[in-house]
Amino acid sequence: MHKLMTIIALASLTLSASAASKDYTLSSPDGKLSVEISTSDAITYSVMLNGTAILRPSAISMTLSDGTVYGGGERILKATTSTAARTLKTVAYKKAEVTDNYNELKLEFKSFDLLFRAYDDGAAYRFVSKSEEDFIVSSEQAEFAFPEDWKAFVPYVKEDYASFDNQFMNSFENYYEHIALSQWNSKRLAFLPLVVEAPDGVKICVTESDLLNYPGMFLNNADGGSKLRGVFAGYPKEIKQGGHNMLEGLIPSRENYLAKCSAMEAFPWRIVMVARKAKDLMDMDLVYRLGTPAAGSVKDWSWVKPGKVAWDWWNDWNIKGVDFKSGVNNDTYKYYIDFASAHNIEYVILDEGWAVNKKADLMQVVPAINLEELVSYASSKNVDLILWAGYWAFNRDIEGVCEHYAKMGIKGFKVDFMNRDDQIMVDFYRKSAETAAKYHLLLDFHGAFKPAGLQRTYPNVVNFEGVAGLEQMKWGTNDQVTYDVTIPFVRMAAGSMDYTQGAMRNAIKKNFRPVNSEPMSQGTRCHQLAEYVIFDAPLTMLCDSPSNYIDEPECTGFIAAVPTVWQKTVALDGEIAEYAVMAKQAADGSWYVGALNNWTERNITIDMKFLENRLYEMTCYQDGVNADKCASDYKVVTGRVPGNRKVAVHLAPGGGWAAHIVLH
Repeated sequence: MHKLMTIIALASLTLSASAASKDYTLSSPDGKLSVEISTSDAITYSVMLNGTAILRPSAISMTLSDGTVYGGGERILKATTSTAARTLKTVAYKKAEVTDNYNELKLEFKSFDLLFRAYDDGAAYRFVSKSEEDFIVSSEQAEFAFPEDWKAFVPYVKEDYASFDNQFMNSFENYYEHIALSQWNSKRLAFLPLVVEAPDGVKICVTESDLLNYPGMFLNNADGGSKLRGVFAGYPKEIKQGGHNMLEGLIPSRENYLAKCSAMEAFPWRIVMVARKAKDLMDMDLVYRLGTPAAGSVKDWSWVKPGKVAWDWWNDWNIKGVDFKSGVNNDTYKYYIDFASAHNIEYVILDEGWAVNKKADLMQVVPAINLEELVSYASSKNVDLILWAGYWAFNRDIEGVCEHYAKMGIKGFKVDFMNRDDQIMVDFYRKSAETAAKYHLLLDFHGAFKPAGLQRTYPNVVNFEGVAGLEQMKWGTNDQVTYDVTIPFVRMAAGSMDYTQGAMRNAIKKNFRPVNSEPMSQGTRCHQLAEYVIFDAPLTMLCDSPSNYIDEPECTGFIAAVPTVWQKTVALDGEIAEYAVMAKQAADGSWYVGALNNWTERNITIDMKFLENRLYEMTCYQDGVNADKCASDYKVVTGRVPGNRKVAVHLAPGGGWAAHIVLH
């Protein structure tokens, strides 16, 4: 439950205003970051860090179908400021408490309000309508004008870019192009988050939050300069069933407007995160802080149970040493349940295949599956079940599906193949979360856009994909290792990600090949173990076969024990696309530390100054001496944490390091 300890007061703060020019400056609590707003003719904002511009004047506005323009020169009626200093108690998150300190400027106009917030680690703004009737948004102007031609990590939409409309239908999973802003292909859209590199190691991450009833934002560079602009999917004119196994909603045509809105609508926050060092991006909370607090009919969220999941699909139901034919059948899932039970793994998922194919009807179960029997068997083993569901099948009767399977004893759904973020789809996420919460069901969104605050509003939403996870290794040859040390700084800044790690078949760079039924990972075994510490995911998959985990009891023991939610998270070190080091504290007070490496062999020193002045014992999983030739080579070493808290670590190419630290 979200409990606030809040100090909010109207104040002058560090706000300065010129009555003639209608210019305002809003500073962060520490005074180092400021937002400069001009409202003379149009509305623009800039962001300064220590007096230097990191975002030059960027125009913002919204145009309604009746011609009203929010930000079109309307006279300001009132400007007020406030400050907040509060602690948010979280549910299923990477830390038990989030500090939420900011200064806010509220500009009141006749037809709308405009809110700006300045945090020590970023800035955000949102429009709030004053319309007393429903209305339509025709377009939105959202600019991000960078002072120079800086480089960025750009996640282009990978689908056909013959037109923007084609790109709006996509799975939000692609690799990054590290390019100068001027090198942006003007025909292509990028999804969020996106990181821009400013001088002196400063990193700027653009994303959004409180996305509940409005299309998500893409970015584009139209003129080859250093200015990015927001682009939004039009409201669907028609939706047709199709796509993967008839489970997607395809959009043959769109309206010439973005959204149908309710009276007094509050629009999403546009966020500019500012990290002084790259490592700071790995522990950002702005998206969470700016989400609507959990509310509504559910007052108690203690039933939300995070944990790990034995997963079937990645390993292709490929088990060995049994007397039955493995596949989508009860015998196979009882094997998965037995494995989960033996290792105290909370869940088993039945991925695609348990419902009759191409019927898009979750009430039609294949003959080889007896769900009631499986639920009963799992319960006897202290294991719970989660079901995979295609979007079209789930959306046709969300209430009926949730009620039916909750009564049966199912604990959640992995909903897949949304592949859009227009207003109708964004509302589907909210509606699904609300309905699932009513029946105490978890949701894991796949084929999904990035987290954008919903995980705070509905804490039963425990994961989003929106990441090119390990599933890509079943068929792709992209550089996954470099991607692994990029996403903690970019994608993860928005929230949890269902990457689905845990491969027990590991390959060095030259030995990797995609194999669908017996897939492998790129990089070392310890690279996979470290991902369980570094990647945020309250519901974390074990992607490989139970048979393979049984053959690797040492690594399986570590994976089974590592938590999925945490008391504290500390970003220790790292550079984007090079390496990442993080520490997280478990509920029992022990610490886990993880380090991920790209393909460059390196030696690092991890400073564990986060530890108290006491004696600690450390169990380390480290790359073996031959891990550069045999990726599965690793070594377990146990010893004391040095008194100076400095630990030397060698990382093989594509390597990793993971440690569990307990009081001696």
